[in-house]
Amino acid sequence: MALQITVDQDAATAPFEQIRAQIADLARSGELPVGYKLPTVRGFAEELGLAANTVAKAYRALEADGVIETRGRHGTFVAAAGDAARRQAAEAAQTYVQRARRLGLDRAAALAAVEDALRAGYGDSA
Repeated sequence: MALQITVDQDAATAPFEQIRAQIADLARSGELPVGYKLPTVRGFAEELGLAANTVAKAYRALEADGVIETRGRHGTFVAAAGDAARRQAAEAAQTYVQRARRLGLDRAAALAAVEDALRAGYGDSA
């Protein structure tokens, strides 16, 4: 299975974000299975016609999100992201709750802010 990623140089979205989003979507959908070995940063950058730093930035963001993991000289692989993503979302939610309370928001106001953010991020169907 070859990794098929396209980067639109004319898009408003930065190339590293296009790479990050496409790999994340493929991993979460299962099209890239857990354990799939990603191309090297340099090789993938060359294949895409981008600077190595662009691909490296996408890989760093994916690793921070728990979508991929780097195993030293062995390479970079798709991780079992579901648990890591849920854990990170729970941590972010807890941080939000603590901040909302410090700001003096009651539960209804804090929840309304989250719902507004979800609508903005996911569209009106959230």
